[in-house]
Parts: sequence; structure tokens; C-alpha cells
Amino acid sequence: MNTIISRSDIKLFLDEKVDQYNTLSYLATDPLQIPHRFEQKEDMEISAFLTSLITWGNRKAIIQKASYLMNSMHQSPYQWIINNKPEEVSELQTFYYRTLNSYDIVIILGRLREVILHFGNMENYFNYLYTKSGHSVKEMLEKFHNDFTQGFPDRTRRHIANIGAGSAGKRLNMFLRWMVRKDSRGVDLGVWKFISASELYIPLDVHSGRVARKLGLLKNINDSWKAVEELTERLRSYDSQDPAKYDYALFGLGVFEKF
Repeated sequence: MNTIISRSDIKLFLDEKVDQYNTLSYLATDPLQIPHRFEQKEDMEISAFLTSLITWGNRKAIIQKASYLMNSMHQSPYQWIINNKPEEVSELQTFYYRTLNSYDIVIILGRLREVILHFGNMENYFNYLYTKSGHSVKEMLEKFHNDFTQGFPDRTRRHIANIGAGSAGKRLNMFLRWMVRKDSRGVDLGVWKFISASELYIPLDVHSGRVARKLGLLKNINDSWKAVEELTERLRSYDSQDPAKYDYALFGLGVFEKF
């Protein structure tokens, strides 16, 4: 596509791509299919969080590993978290995905268990952090890293994005998109109500970043939090109520169309 293109034409192009990719057929090859297997909110949010943690690399492998985790939890992650101490579960001792291994997942699940037992569910926990952050999603994500990973060894902590250190936080923003966005298409889960879709940030990765730069939507050359803010602000000018919907367009163009 010619890089000299009007702002209105780019919006029209992206809206068409959102319409093309924001469909239930998208789930056939996307990790978001994992939380869609559940009906209870608590199961959705736990499975979505764990799936988002490993959502980098080959999507087929991601789905396989996330499915392995759900099988280890007997397809009932909420009840499993409440009733099991992760360090005592033998199935977890063989888990690994790239740099995330059984040592890390046991620590993460142990902390998740503490959160669930204290707050009841993940929405309550994030709502608590959101309120403590003055109703700022960015500050909430910073607090989440600091609070959730307290006491973690460095090798495990690095699997939880640190927005405060400049990380783009792709997987955390994707997790929020899954939980918060709700439209008639039914792809995103939309079960969290304390945040508005207008507050979401774009899940920036190598694919969406490349497409955004090619379209002239992003000048920052690094996939950093500053780039996330720059791109999200531009996308809010196209749809102030739902900027994260353009993740479908940017990701779809990058992954499926090699744009």
C-alpha cells in the first residue's frame, strides 16, 4: 500500500480489516479459543491469564501447551486453584514452554492461588489494583507487576511484563482486551465490567508494530510502552470508545496477509 494515504482512508481500511478478522472463525487458530471453552467467569479469567502468559511464538504450540495446563487442572481451573497446592501436583513437573518451565509455573500458580483465595476471583483483584491506581489502567498494570511478582525469583518475574520499566506489555494488554472488550461478534469475552473498552491499550507486538509503522500510525521504532501509548492514542482518534478493536486489523494484516 502507498504510504502516502489520507487519514480517512487508513481508518476505512482498518475498519474493513477489523470487520474481516473480528469473527468467531478467528478463534480456530488463536489462543483465545482456550477461555472460550469455559462458561463460568472465574474459569474464563484464569484460563485466559495463563494462556496469555505463554502467548508468544507459534500459535499452534501455544494452544497445545495451554490445553495441557487446562487438562492438568481437570478442565476446571477455578476449582483446581482453590483445592490444590501447585507444588504438590505431579502433572506440572513436566510443563514447559520456551523459557517458562515447571519451576516458574508452580510459583505463578501458587501466587495466583493466594490471589483467588483472598479476592475471590481475578476481576476483584484487578479492580482492587485499578482503584488503588486512581482508575488508571497503566498504573494498574504497573501495580500488578509489583504486587503479583513480590518475592518471585528474577527468572520467574521476567515472565510478567513490567510496564514501569518500559515494557510494551503485549500479553497483559491482550489479556485485558480478552476480558473487557464486548461486542456483537462475541470473539472477546467481555466479562469484566469495571474497565471500559475505551481505556484499553493496543497489544503491541512485532506484527502489529510493523504494520502500524508501514501505515504511518507509529513513529517510535521500538516496541516499548511509549510506542503503545503513541499507537493507542492514534487509534483512539479513529474510535475513542474501542481503540483496541484495531488489534484485529493490525495483527491480521501482519500474520495472515504478511502486510
